[in-house]
Amino acid sequence: MSKEVSFKNHDRFIQLGIAISSLRKIRGLSQEKLAEKAGISRALLSVIEAPNIAHCFSMEVFYNIADALDISPSDLLTASLFSDDIINKNKNKK
Repeated sequence: MSKEVSFKNHDRFIQLGIAISSLRKIRGLSQEKLAEKAGISRALLSVIEAPNIAHCFSMEVFYNIADALDISPSDLLTASLFSDDIINKNKNKK
């Protein structure tokens, strides 16, 4: 069960979800594959990525997603536009 997101953090969770979704697509991963790699359900990933829903989730889930996307957690947090090295990292791995 997740805690409700405070007004102050609402946009941050939405931006994080969009960054996760964007990088997942750049990496050529389906929601199912990323969820599997991160050890979470596809339903949870779907809610996290939903562009108009701010969904609170644990740091463990966040770290698992970052690892599955092969990006440092700090880069994922600060991502608005990804640099070429992040986009092209392991592009041929699937």
